[in-house]
Amino acid sequence: MGDLNLITIIVIAANVFVSLKGFNDFYFVEQYKFNVGAINRGEKFRMFTSGFLHANPNHLIMNMIGLYFFADQVVNTIGSAGFLAVYFGSLFAGSLLSLYFNKDNYMYSALGASGAVTGVLYSAILLGPELKRYFIFLPPRIGSLDLGIKAYLLGVGYLLYTIYAMKHKNDNIGHDAHFGGAIGGYVITFILASGLLLDHLLMTILLTIPIIILFVMKRTGRL
Repeated sequence: MGDLNLITIIVIAANVFVSLKGFNDFYFVEQYKFNVGAINRGEKFRMFTSGFLHANPNHLIMNMIGLYFFADQVVNTIGSAGFLAVYFGSLFAGSLLSLYFNKDNYMYSALGASGAVTGVLYSAILLGPELKRYFIFLPPRIGSLDLGIKAYLLGVGYLLYTIYAMKHKNDNIGHDAHFGGAIGGYVITFILASGLLLDHLLMTILLTIPIIILFVMKRTGRL
């Protein structure tokens, strides 16, 4: 967990470099952020470039911490090329779902690597069902009690919260991109490592539940 391999360093460095430029250059951000109107006019590159921009340092730091903690599981299991496929595929999937959900709102804008990072997180959970995550300010165990939480439970809980936030729209975060990234991470990982996932069939099915709920809600007009 949290090993900084070369490919992870490169991706983090790219995010930091582009985001730092954006913090000090409003027009740079306006030119490359996700914007429905601009994308519909043909600027499809924004579906990727927006993923390297962040709203503020905290937004950048949180996304890069998530990448730091989960990227190594993906790289070590399906290799650097597989990791890049998951990262950029999830980034695109997040942008695509954002575009679909906001296609009639030409003013809708977003930025951040959240879709890509969520895809990597979901891929890591699929590839490492034994993974546990621990609370930062608590010891890993108290006596014989292990305080770790299974990563797949965190993944399902996170996406169920995302559905809630998408429905209520009580913040300014592009949760639909998070969900699109998770879908991208799931599908691409299944394509690249279907044999591994079939060894953990119950967990693989469990992680589809929030995705199914999303589309049922969308289909029935509840989202």
